[in-house]
Amino acid sequence: METSEIQGRVLKILTPYVKDNSALENAGAETNILEDMKVNSARLVDVVLAFEDEFDIEIADEDVDSVNTVGDCVTLISEKLS
Repeated sequence: METSEIQGRVLKILTPYVKDNSALENAGAETNILEDMKVNSARLVDVVLAFEDEFDIEIADEDVDSVNTVGDCVTLISEKLS
């Protein structure tokens, strides 16, 4: 799966949780999910579950701790898919 396709799907999953829509519209690999997009940290569990369902992967708790940006999500998902 192409990186751009993964990123598009990641952003689609994040959309309902984003509080700063301008950050979402301009999102790139360096966009921080909590700080830039203002996603509530308590909702990250829902986001991770959605990633697991969307991509048919399992994400360990320790992997979640290393995910801060959109690029981190794309990299983690790419690794799980390969």
